[in-house]
Amino acid sequence: MSELSEEQIGKILQGITIPPQPQIMVDLQMEQVMPDPDINRIADLISQDVGLAGTVLKVVNSPFYGLSNKITSIQQAVGILGMNSVVNIVNGISIKSSMNDERIKALTRFWDTAMDIAMTSATLAKNVGYNYPDNAYTLGLFHNCGVPLLMAKFDNYMAIMEESYSGQYNRVIDFENQQLNTNHAVIGYYTAKSWNLPKLLCDIIADHHNCKRLFTGDQNENDKTTLTCILKMAEHICGAYKILGRQESDHEWEDIGNLVLEYLGFNDYDLESFKESFAEMGISPNNYGLG
Repeated sequence: MSELSEEQIGKILQGITIPPQPQIMVDLQMEQVMPDPDINRIADLISQDVGLAGTVLKVVNSPFYGLSNKITSIQQAVGILGMNSVVNIVNGISIKSSMNDERIKALTRFWDTAMDIAMTSATLAKNVGYNYPDNAYTLGLFHNCGVPLLMAKFDNYMAIMEESYSGQYNRVIDFENQQLNTNHAVIGYYTAKSWNLPKLLCDIIADHHNCKRLFTGDQNENDKTTLTCILKMAEHICGAYKILGRQESDHEWEDIGNLVLEYLGFNDYDLESFKESFAEMGISPNNYGLG
């Protein structure tokens, strides 16, 4: 996105205050940029927060990482997965803990879905041979971080989301723009940017409902297209259209699904196989009924 003035950004944010970046993220990022990052220091920083450390170990020991032995310490996790992977996991987990508004924290189904999409994205990344599945994981958790902020700001946001996902508009974000003069993708972009997430992830968050243009012109293989396709496939498998849009059909996937599958080298049969595999792990759109 091109640089905007503070006044323009203020209009886009519509009075929404972006939560400050959690101190743990600040400390970890400072350690990462040191000439000689200290892995033990990073492990110690994470271990100081018992809840965070426990969640990191839960993620690392999940079937998605497929480790043969159970990891019992953050030091082990950093040693096996690498510093950047563990820091990305922490970044993703931090988005929930940073939002103190009780209404936001109560959005259990939203957070459960975000975790499912993150895990599914990481798994798909491995299946397509993408070298940085932890980036896919972080993107899965962060891509809709603008949603809870808009929910807290606008009492009618859930109704707007339902209409946005109805398939009546060219893009999911078009109706949001009409009603609010902003949308969850752009709010998410500024949140991710203010938290110093990698520029690539920020740019994908901004454009994740505008991905058809990735397939126009030269389809050069690049990280942005690959990660975006992984995210859209994960959203579809996990049923984001049900939890956010309360729709029985995934209209966005109907529009872009074939392009996404072709780009990633999959077909409809592969998609159904993935759905079955994830359902066995407890991830399915059926978990998020419309009742």
